[in-house]
Amino acid sequence: MGAAGTDLGQIIEFAKTEAERAGVFDGVSVQDGVLVCKADGSAEDAFYKLQAKDDGLFVSLEMEDRWQSESIESTLMHSGDPLEELLDEELAELGYTGDQPKYQHFRDDHMMFVFQTKVPLDGLGPDDAAKTAAMFLLGYEACFRQLGDMDEDGGED
Repeated sequence: MGAAGTDLGQIIEFAKTEAERAGVFDGVSVQDGVLVCKADGSAEDAFYKLQAKDDGLFVSLEMEDRWQSESIESTLMHSGDPLEELLDEELAELGYTGDQPKYQHFRDDHMMFVFQTKVPLDGLGPDDAAKTAAMFLLGYEACFRQLGDMDEDGGED
């Protein structure tokens, strides 16, 4: 995965603790080694995930509802703001100083609409890798919360 001596389980557990502490999700759990955080306030079910894949550790936002995904795309199109810049701003607020993240948007084999970003762990020790993974998870939530129908109640708690 790129982070020397880093145990994925430790990264997931650290990110889980940080996600619970942040209080921005409607549920946080680990399922089959994947951190799954339910989006709070979303018009339809949507889940933030932190998971290992063959080519690294990824943070993602996944949803089954096509209209939910299209509402995010529509907001981005109308605002003219590139998602990479919005995500980069949220990560900077969390203390991330690395390169601007890139994202992919696709429909996976399980018919889920997915926004995903590889978490950059190359050259990081275990503590920094865990902190970076947690930053990307929380940065994703802060970025996407303000897009489309991800905050149906308008942020009113």
